[in-house]
Amino acid sequence: MEQMEVEKNEVSKNSIQTQLFEESLKSLGALEDGQLVEGTVVDVTAEYVFIDIGYKSEGKIPVAEFAGNLPNVGEVITVVLIKKDGRGGPEISKSKADAKQLWKDLRKAFDEKLPIEGVVEKTVKGGFEVNLGGDIHAFLPISQSDSQKVEKPEKLLGLKAEFYIERLFSDNKANVVVNRRKYLEEQIENNRERFFKEVNIGDTVKGTVKSFTSFGAFIDLGGFDGLLHINDMSWGHVTRPKDFVKKGQEIELKVIRLDPAEKRINLSLKHFTEDPWVHFEEKYHVNDVVSGHVTKLTEFGAFIELEEGIEGLAHISEFSWTKKISKPSDMLKPGDEVKCMILGYDIQAGRVSLGLKQVTPNPWDTIDQKYPEGTKVTGKVVKITNTGAFVQLEEGIDGFLNSDDISWTKKVKHPGSELTEGQEIEVVVINCDTEQHRIRVGIKQLTDDPWQKFADEYKPGSTLEGEITAINEYGVFVKAPGGIEGLVNKSNLSDDRNVPFEEAIKSYNVGDKINVFVVDVNVDRSRVAFSVREFKKKQQRDELSQYMSSVNDDDEGAFTLGDLMNQKKENK
Repeated sequence: MEQMEVEKNEVSKNSIQTQLFEESLKSLGALEDGQLVEGTVVDVTAEYVFIDIGYKSEGKIPVAEFAGNLPNVGEVITVVLIKKDGRGGPEISKSKADAKQLWKDLRKAFDEKLPIEGVVEKTVKGGFEVNLGGDIHAFLPISQSDSQKVEKPEKLLGLKAEFYIERLFSDNKANVVVNRRKYLEEQIENNRERFFKEVNIGDTVKGTVKSFTSFGAFIDLGGFDGLLHINDMSWGHVTRPKDFVKKGQEIELKVIRLDPAEKRINLSLKHFTEDPWVHFEEKYHVNDVVSGHVTKLTEFGAFIELEEGIEGLAHISEFSWTKKISKPSDMLKPGDEVKCMILGYDIQAGRVSLGLKQVTPNPWDTIDQKYPEGTKVTGKVVKITNTGAFVQLEEGIDGFLNSDDISWTKKVKHPGSELTEGQEIEVVVINCDTEQHRIRVGIKQLTDDPWQKFADEYKPGSTLEGEITAINEYGVFVKAPGGIEGLVNKSNLSDDRNVPFEEAIKSYNVGDKINVFVVDVNVDRSRVAFSVREFKKKQQRDELSQYMSSVNDDDEGAFTLGDLMNQKKENK
């Protein structure tokens, strides 16, 4: 009975194996050459990998097709059935299976817009060649190779990256074109959106210094940029962003502003420390004299740093009490250590007004003691204007010499006719205004006023002999003794009113000596009026008086003006 059971079991077992073999043949017979099938690795030798695909014999694949990544016995892999009845069994291929599978994956990625992986192998005209595996290569245009402009294409060689497929076939031929830029831009946008969702103002983030501008530095936060403004690098004055961060440097920064709508991120280095303005009033007060160093010069003044983050402006008008500063660089240069006075401040605006001149006495406060009116001083002509000249009395202290104060007698139309810049002259202080910071000086005041002397000597009604200096449409100018010049008005030139001025003037020439009558003397206005007509009238009166006095002495009776006129005619 036991023998009969064993024989029965063996028959049953052989029947099952036969059935399975027949089913596998049917299954294999349903496959066509070129189709993908799964098989189990049954052996691995130095030359081949043997695969059981359910056929009467195993297929074998050269180990070279596995590119050094050999499978283990029992591992299930996908192959291509090249030929069911090849020499020594079914002819199969792993590499062709990989290629076939890869094309399926590429088609799916193209249809569903999914990224695929590849390696940039070499540069070609207009871009790069990308190895997608399985002997499949794609073209990557250089314009689509990165999210930024590619300056050095060779830097991308060997890069393993993700790509989108733009094209698979062209003219019924495989012609794969890929796009890396689109993938990167999507990743950057995803990173940016995640940043705005997860990061808050005040958080600390890491980034890499990407590039510089005149107003700061751009920080790469993961494909998208944040701005580190120059004013947020330090509480103090920053002239060059490169003095605080270096290109390619990885740094930590504080987030101080987020604008999701405009996609703007502002970052800061200085916010890791406290704002020094918070304690400003504890350390500084108006009228305090403090020390600082010059950080920057402008056309209107100098910026002076009192400490890191506390910087004030000394306006050019606050540089000196006396010197006329045309540009700040005449007195200062960046880096100079200076003493200055705090004139005012605005904590909210972060501003301090400083003065340099206030740390020294103001010479104008006591200038009237040093140069009281009447003081004679020798100075140098430093500037000539249309109305006068500036005379330097000492360094930074100038007096103004008006043209009218150059000479008592000469009418100076332009001071340049009498003075030259650099000329040493003696002057006298005639006015000192400490409030307006003005000193007036004069040259003519060094001598007595000749007009007053003239007025004392020549009262109206007296006569004198002078010299004709000029003739014009107004009359004749006559220089009297002492250099005083007066005018004989054209109406007073001839004793005969019927003689026109044009005729009367013919009898006179510049340089001629002439007798005149003093009509009026105005010392305050430095003017004197002469008359030839009145001189002749006076002459006649004097002659008449003389004759009358002579006749009365002889007791010969009355003598009239008519007798005098007749006598003159007879003498002629």
